[in-house]
Amino acid sequence: MSPTENAGSSSPLGATIVAGGVNFSLYSRAATGVELLLFDHQNDVAPAQVVPLDPIRNRTYHYWHTFVPGLSPGQLYGYRVDGPHRPERGCRFDADKVLLDPYGRGVSVPDGYSRDAASMPGDNTATSMKSVVIDPSAYDWEDDQSPNRPASQTIVYEMHVRGFTRHPSSELDSSKRGTYAGLIEKIPYLQQLGITAIELLPVFQFDVQDAPKGKINYWGYAPISFFAPHTNYSSCQDPLGVVNEFRDMVKALHRAGIEVILDVVFNHTAEGNEDGPTLCFRGIDNPTYYMLEDRGQRYANYSGCGNTLNANHPIVRRLIVDSLRYWVEEMHVDGFRFDLASILSRDGSGKPQPNPPVLWDIESDPVLAGTKLIAEAWDAAGLYQVGSFVGDAWREWNGRFRDDVRDFFRGQPGTVPRIADRIVGSPQIYGHKEREVEQSLNFVTCHDGFTLNDLVSYNEKQNQDNGEDNQDGDNDNRSWNCGAEGPTEDPLINKIRDRQVKNFLATTLLSLGIPMIRMGDEIRHTQRGNNNAYCQDNELSWFDWTNLQRHPELHRFVSLICARRSQRNPDHERQRCSVNQMLRDAKKTWHGIRLDQPDWSDSSHCIAFGGELPKANMQFHFILSAYWEPLQFELPQSCGSHWRRWIDTALDSPEDITPWDEAPIVDGDSYHVADRSVVMLYAIKHETTHN
Repeated sequence: MSPTENAGSSSPLGATIVAGGVNFSLYSRAATGVELLLFDHQNDVAPAQVVPLDPIRNRTYHYWHTFVPGLSPGQLYGYRVDGPHRPERGCRFDADKVLLDPYGRGVSVPDGYSRDAASMPGDNTATSMKSVVIDPSAYDWEDDQSPNRPASQTIVYEMHVRGFTRHPSSELDSSKRGTYAGLIEKIPYLQQLGITAIELLPVFQFDVQDAPKGKINYWGYAPISFFAPHTNYSSCQDPLGVVNEFRDMVKALHRAGIEVILDVVFNHTAEGNEDGPTLCFRGIDNPTYYMLEDRGQRYANYSGCGNTLNANHPIVRRLIVDSLRYWVEEMHVDGFRFDLASILSRDGSGKPQPNPPVLWDIESDPVLAGTKLIAEAWDAAGLYQVGSFVGDAWREWNGRFRDDVRDFFRGQPGTVPRIADRIVGSPQIYGHKEREVEQSLNFVTCHDGFTLNDLVSYNEKQNQDNGEDNQDGDNDNRSWNCGAEGPTEDPLINKIRDRQVKNFLATTLLSLGIPMIRMGDEIRHTQRGNNNAYCQDNELSWFDWTNLQRHPELHRFVSLICARRSQRNPDHERQRCSVNQMLRDAKKTWHGIRLDQPDWSDSSHCIAFGGELPKANMQFHFILSAYWEPLQFELPQSCGSHWRRWIDTALDSPEDITPWDEAPIVDGDSYHVADRSVVMLYAIKHETTHN
């Protein structure tokens, strides 16, 4: 083949299957030399072939490219990039290091992978990760279609791919535990629970060694390849099989009516600070990919993880959008939750921008139109944008919902006005945008912090297992242990804890906005007080399926609320009117223990509200009490012959929640509300009594 023929093309970036072979293209502005390395096996100590890229023939503008004939999908490759090594000026080229392709669609990890070797001088070929040539078109999606659920009918379940089925109690074949394939086998559980979307903790290839000595990175917030699914989550270690197994999972979830949302980390990478490893971006074009300080000597750290991606640089903007488009077009995912999304609003110097280019690129991209875009609207350097995140399409993790609901149910003063606002979609936060109430994604717990069980069982974090002298993790937990720290045999304390767990779940699932629950909260998973289990890949973090037998009543409680929350219901089907529709459409009236007399004072600990839906001939009444003694609440005149009790968290199962059409009749014109409980009543006009 002539030199002209094998020069290759600058577009598209990455490794692309073309007629007769593979085209490779890599961006590097300051590089003086680039070598493409081809490997036969993942544990090879040296490349089988080295392809030098001529700076004249194989370079167009800042793009280095070549065509290699005869290659096919599954080919392993990497780069060596040479250039000035001037850390004091931001240039950190190291021609001894094998580098991943920023656009690589797959990653192969050798048995002896070493983060340390990538951090020290010298050749690390034998211990480096390699990129993999992938042909995205070589998969049969059959008739796959996104469920495309409206936000108003969405219930998000935040989960960890490995943690969901890794525990021996999952009763899966050992080869499938902790994998995409294992998750497929547990889809019936998700359907029974009633969630409509899973939000997966990071599945981009990450560095498991990015953790304290002797620990491993479990959560996955250490990305190193924005296009490749994490290999350790696959039951098939063939590089091509990893990609297909992820797609099998998405296809199976779609068939079950469940959407797939990815937690994506575009704010930093696993390369860390000045002492970190050279794995990819640092060795290819450090000043382009990262925010630098002190003339380039140090990495800006708005992420809390050592470095910050320079997201609004044109090259990085394109990388981010291309990654998102790839996961939608080729991997069929339905949406994204952006970790520390406020970082994406910062310019190259770290200053927040009113109209960040990358965020508008994402919002306005036609391929991404219709996907669910969710922002964690803050960063680790104090930028907090809940209620003010840019754009029209973004929904936000409502951190104030989490804090205010926690404060209310632990009995903090002055919380009644705040919880009232959170329940009806947080209009004080979002009302100025004139958006639908689903701009708020409501949650009380997530992967970061206490589990729901631990929120009601611990006042203080217990992170000693992390090896950092309990200095890591948040100290502002807003938790209440109900009278004893950790597990207890005291029946009164356990009864309060049971009630508090149901209070939190009911409030989250019944409030306006998109509700999210954390994996395992529905069966009282505990991390024994660890509120930062990012490095705990063990039974502390894994979903323990035996808890389903220990707490079937709580699982039932969540399932019945989810079933009523997510259903599609026209107004005229009054018996099937969703709870979410009730709160959205009704004109609401606020009450206290006396009708039309809500107590908004700092000393108040309870609130009631209700409303009517004339089209559905229905009426509802909610009562939330964080008071430590029982209270008698007046009830309004019902539109029908009587009120029915759907939920009372103070009652034992199965009375705490009943199937909607079996809700028992409430006698009298008032309701006895136990201490620290949530009650929901409804009435139907012209109903025929069936009790």
